Amino acid sequence: MAYERGNHPDRIYVKVTSDFDCTGFMQPRDIIWRDGRVFHIDEIRDFRPASSVDRALPGDCYTVLINGETRHLYFERTSDRFASRFGRWFVESAQPAS
Repeated sequence: MAYERGNHPDRIYVKVTSDFDCTGFMQPRDIIWRDGRVFHIDEIRDFRPASSVDRALPGDCYTVLINGETRHLYFERTSDRFASRFGRWFVESAQPAS
């Protein structure tokens, strides 16, 4: 089955505050929208590797609880060529791209 862009929701890149423990484990704490709204992550329910289909970049998917609702937060790793750019966070829009 071929990948079709129209079948997948758009990505919304967001700012995320994160903590790192002494082993290097990254734990997101808050999601900050472009308009300044802050959504605190109450709980991380699941974590799994999840690559970016359309960009072939490795990444991770965090299943998080925010205000009683389960959401997916993705971390997309960037190329190794840019040492100061480790990656970026995104959420998927509710509506698929047309």
